[in-house]
Amino acid sequence: MSQQSPDRSTSSPPRRPDASMSLLTNVMDHSLDDGYAEATARRKADGSAGMPRTLRAKLGLAAGLVLAALVVTVGAAQARIEAPVIAKEREELINRVEAETSAADSLERNVEKLRTEVGERQRKALQKHGGDQGGLVALLSGATVVQGRGVKLVVDDAKDSDEDGGGPRESSSFSDTGRLRDRDMQRVVNGLWSSGAEAVAINGQRLTSLSAIRAAGDAILVDNRPLVPPYTVLAVGDGQRLSTAFQDSADGRYLHVLQESYGIRTSISAQEQVRLPAAPSLIVRTAEPLVAGAGQAAANTGKGTS
Repeated sequence: MSQQSPDRSTSSPPRRPDASMSLLTNVMDHSLDDGYAEATARRKADGSAGMPRTLRAKLGLAAGLVLAALVVTVGAAQARIEAPVIAKEREELINRVEAETSAADSLERNVEKLRTEVGERQRKALQKHGGDQGGLVALLSGATVVQGRGVKLVVDDAKDSDEDGGGPRESSSFSDTGRLRDRDMQRVVNGLWSSGAEAVAINGQRLTSLSAIRAAGDAILVDNRPLVPPYTVLAVGDGQRLSTAFQDSADGRYLHVLQESYGIRTSISAQEQVRLPAAPSLIVRTAEPLVAGAGQAAANTGKGTS
């Protein structure tokens, strides 16, 4: 006896795809709250919906429209009246800026003129009391631009500067990594000076006898100005001789050991022409001879004058 197939009409209807999103479906189907619909129906029933019907309501609406138009008109008229005033104030401000700029340029030219005059008087005073040593003093103090033969030394951190290791910088005061330290730069500069350099600059920062090379975190500061690697050190002197003397010196060998132990990258080459800028600021200090009788007093107290 054959089995009768089940009746398809009695099977449950298929589930809606959005059955799991009943909240969103309800929001979409009933976007307007029922209370708003009831209020609208009541207004239509009592005739309060639509435009005002009474004369008083119409007059109130007209008065409101007239007031709004008056406010817009007054604002537009005021903006039109103030436009020339604003344009005039802007022009006056531009003229003031241009005048102050011209005054600053004039002061800068005056300062340059006075600087030239002071330099000329210094040279004359040196010629009178000590020979023509003005150029030498300016060179040694870093007060003038210097150019000539020299060397170019480029020092950069290691490619992987986070790897520790042993070597000549073993110290508990800082971690030994492949980053160049301030005391490393100090040794490089001192090595160039002792090898015969006449003037030195690091990344365009001119060094003087009062310059300080320090550290702030991992940054190297020269006269409180941070330097960014690679560090380009330019030195004026007999290029080939200066390069050879530096590499043969203790500081040059120290730099070579840093290269071998930490992977710090260095390169040095003789240059036919290098140009070093003047120091941005100089502190002028003078010395005075001791007067008669002051030397004994200074000897007794251990103090002198400067």
